[in-house]
Amino acid sequence: MNSCSDEAPDPRLRVMFLTTSMPVGGAETLLVDLVRGLNSSEFAPEIVCLKEPGTLGEMLAKEMPVHSGLLRHKYDLRVLPRLWHLMGNREVAAVVTVGAGDKMFWGRLAARLAGVPVVISALHSTGWPDSIGRLNRLLTPITDAFVGVAKAHAEHLVTREGFPESKVHTIYNGVDTVRFAPRDASKIRHELSVPADAPVVGILAALRPEKNHELFLKGAAQIVRTLPTVQFLVIGDGPQRKPLEQLARKLKIDEAVHFLGSRSDIPELLSAVDVLALTSHNEASPVSILEALSSEVPVVAADVGSVSESVIPGQTGFLFPAGDLDRYVSAMLELLQDEELRTQLGSQGRSHVVEWGSLAAMVNGYETLINWLITKKLSCLLSTQVRESWEDSYADFGST
Repeated sequence: MNSCSDEAPDPRLRVMFLTTSMPVGGAETLLVDLVRGLNSSEFAPEIVCLKEPGTLGEMLAKEMPVHSGLLRHKYDLRVLPRLWHLMGNREVAAVVTVGAGDKMFWGRLAARLAGVPVVISALHSTGWPDSIGRLNRLLTPITDAFVGVAKAHAEHLVTREGFPESKVHTIYNGVDTVRFAPRDASKIRHELSVPADAPVVGILAALRPEKNHELFLKGAAQIVRTLPTVQFLVIGDGPQRKPLEQLARKLKIDEAVHFLGSRSDIPELLSAVDVLALTSHNEASPVSILEALSSEVPVVAADVGSVSESVIPGQTGFLFPAGDLDRYVSAMLELLQDEELRTQLGSQGRSHVVEWGSLAAMVNGYETLINWLITKKLSCLLSTQVRESWEDSYADFGST
C-alpha cells in the first residue's frame, strides 16, 4: 500500500488562481483559456472560487482542482484562515488574484500569511464594479506584481490607482484564433430564424448596468428606421435582462431583438454577426472585441479604457464617445450599408488579433512573469542566506 510519502514530489509549480465565481462571462472564459493553456509539464494550476464555482468552475473541476465555498457571507472573516490553510496545505508557489474586491484583498493577505513565494494581482477593469479600494491599496507592499491587460490599462494602474511602476506589467488579453475564425453562418442563422440576407448587429456582454445595453437598444430603434430588416443579437445574461426585454417592447423592436442568454457556441454566433457593438460605460480590454475581430467581424465601440488599442478607427472598426447615441448609430449605419468596408475592416481586425491578441501570447506572458518572479525570489533568498552566513563567520572571527 503506497503512502503519500512514497510518491515522487510534483516538480511543477502549483499556481492558484483566485476569483469570486466562474459563471459564463468574458473574464471567466479568459481564465479558463489561460489555465488550460499553461504548460502542463511546468505548471499545475488550481482554481479558488470564494463563493460558488459557477458553470465554468464546475466544468474545470473535471480537469484540475477547483475549491469553492470559502466565503459564506459578506462579513465572513473566517475566509482568511480557510484560504491560509488551503494555500499552506497545497504548497502553492504562486497566487494570482483575478479582479479587484474581496478576492484581491483576502487572496493576497492569505497568500502572504501562508508563505506563498509569489503574489500577483491581475486586474481586468478600470472602474466600477471592479474598482480598487483603500484596503486593497494597503496590501501593495506584499504584492509582487500587478497585471494590466493593455498598455493604457497598465498606465491607468500607475497613474490613477497609484501602484508602483516597477510592479506593473502588461499582458494583453488573448483569444484562441483557431477557434475564433471566419466560418459559414447558414446553420446558425437558420437556428435563430434570421434571414440569410438580413443585416445583423450583435452585442456580447453580461447584462449588467455598466455595459449600457440601453444605448444598444435605443440605437436599434433608430437603425431599423433606415434598415427595416436588420436583426439584433443580445448574447449574455445577467440581472438587467427583464428590464432590457421590457425596454425592447417599449421601443417596439422586440421582434427584431433576440435575447439569447448565456451561450457556449460564441464562435458560431459571431459568424452570424455583421458588426459587433460595445456600448459600455467603462472597460479595460474586452475579450468580446478580440473574439469578434478574430472572427473577421468589425466592431463599433465606446471609446473607453484600452478599447482603442483593439478597435482602431478606419482599420478594425469605429469608436464613438461613451454614451453618444447619435455617433453610435451613425457609425453602425456606415458599416451596415457598406459590405466592402465591413469585409476590409474584418480582415484587418483578424490580422491585428493574430499579431497582438493571441491566446498563446497571453499564456506565455503569465508563464514568463511567474517564472521571473520565482527566480527573483530564489535569488534574493540565496543572497540573504549567503550574507547571513558571511556575517556569522565574520562574527565568529571577530570574537576569537
